[in-house]
Amino acid sequence: MRLQRPLAVASVAIAALALTACGSASDSASSGSTAAPEALTNDGSLTVEHAFGTTEVPAEIDRVATVGWGNQDVALALGVAPVGVDNQTWSMDGSSTDGVYEWTSNAYDELGAEQPAIFSTADGTDFEAIADVQPDVILAAYSGLTQDDYDTLTQIAPTVAYPETAWFTPWRDTIRTDAAGLGLADEGDALVDDLDQQIADAVADAPDIAGKTAAFFYIDPSDTSVISVYGVDDSRTAFLGDLGFDFPSVAENTGDQFYADISAENADLLDDVDVIVSYGDESTLAALQADPLWSTVPAIANGAVVAVGSGDDFSGAVTPTALSIPMLLDDYGYVSTLNDAAGKAE
Repeated sequence: MRLQRPLAVASVAIAALALTACGSASDSASSGSTAAPEALTNDGSLTVEHAFGTTEVPAEIDRVATVGWGNQDVALALGVAPVGVDNQTWSMDGSSTDGVYEWTSNAYDELGAEQPAIFSTADGTDFEAIADVQPDVILAAYSGLTQDDYDTLTQIAPTVAYPETAWFTPWRDTIRTDAAGLGLADEGDALVDDLDQQIADAVADAPDIAGKTAAFFYIDPSDTSVISVYGVDDSRTAFLGDLGFDFPSVAENTGDQFYADISAENADLLDDVDVIVSYGDESTLAALQADPLWSTVPAIANGAVVAVGSGDDFSGAVTPTALSIPMLLDDYGYVSTLNDAAGKAE
């Protein structure tokens, strides 16, 4: 089984496409993520360091474009409406059909801004479409840019890439890096602090999570011969750490990959997983409990399996962004659902 970039995998066909690594390179359960280095230059512009070097950002920014996942949400949360964004819903089949999720679209409405141009991601970075919106800066703190991609984008506008590794940027560092690229570093720090407080408030009402282990999985109910676990450096599992869960050994042993496959014959590798979180619906637990091997896993036997949908906004929100985190906490009841599942653990 091969998994996709940091979106929910909507179908078996999509899951079979070539993978693109995603996740975070550090423990996102810690709020002490490293802020993007920046320094004022003599003309009032900013320089931002990232994986491909240093980018000088103009002092005056009117038009912003974003590529990758969730970078547009950082700008919007800071009051800046990007004029063009990568398609955020390209692998989804749910309620979002215009290229962005409801929390992003709502933020444009709240700012009184026009909805953005949507860049196709079907064939990689859509350089022509990005050039057409004439950006002053391109934000890509959470993305899979290659060196060639970056070199091409810099011919269009100054581009702020990820701090270290493609698709391996914790949400806090995504905010801080993109905020630095907008000249709003202080505001970015304040946004991180606000989201951390929202998380703390939500977890305060979830006492059963403490001391339990959880990880995020991809499970296809129609074929449970192999399931996949996202490692602790992937933003989906890492966010469970933000919510107070410990990580099971199976999530800590994915090496430098963002996920690992587990065959049913090795079901006992999940014995220390208290809560299984996965894309899917109510059929996911039923399929696992009907399997003679997976049904021996304590979390599955106990029904401590949380399905977050597949192809809808909820399943998109579990890859945390500056705007999807409040949706997870408030609108989708993610924490209370996880707490209920944690209460079923032995």
